[in-house]
Amino acid sequence: MTAAREDFREILRLVRPGSRVLDVGCEEGDLLDLLIHEKQVDGRGLEISASGVAACMARGLSVVQGDADQDLDHFPDKTFDYAILSQTLQATRQPRHVLDELLRIADRAIVSFPNFGHWRVRWSLLSRGRMPETKALPMPWWSTPNIHLCTLVDFLALTDDLDVRVDACAAFAGAGPARPIDPASPLENWRAETCLFMLSRGSAPTREPPAVSGDLFDG
Repeated sequence: MTAAREDFREILRLVRPGSRVLDVGCEEGDLLDLLIHEKQVDGRGLEISASGVAACMARGLSVVQGDADQDLDHFPDKTFDYAILSQTLQATRQPRHVLDELLRIADRAIVSFPNFGHWRVRWSLLSRGRMPETKALPMPWWSTPNIHLCTLVDFLALTDDLDVRVDACAAFAGAGPARPIDPASPLENWRAETCLFMLSRGSAPTREPPAVSGDLFDG
């Protein structure tokens, strides 16, 4: 596992062994493969790129091609224990809808994203007057897939708007490990280069999820 994906370690820590997991935007399946082998999860994936799906299938992973903005709508309620969106929310066209759907189809959503409020981002804008390029945001503005960048404070406001509960929150900076944080602390919006949240809706008891629809994952 590369230092750039320390969020994978934190996700591994948060996911219960043997649980049902959907990895949304799973790319070539690195996290999904890790969860299956380390936590013995019943893991499925949704990936928009044909090359990513092909790479996942070559590894024996159960992944279908689909767009999170549209295709999460086709999953039944509470199909999964966890829906994971790792470094993908900022690339979606409708992040509010996507987050709402994650918490409809799963008991918990685990979401990580680059924090546009990090001090390096602010300094780059202040000193250079240009869109920043950092370790968490390595691509120039004209080629990045990111279309809805946000700060930690922005994301927290979205969770309030959706009336969802923050069960855990961690921050990452550089190649360091996850650091548990209080997301309401103003200082963390400066310090966290990448943020990871585990979210749920209220405190209602977990219902037994139905079987995954066969037509989504056949083949």
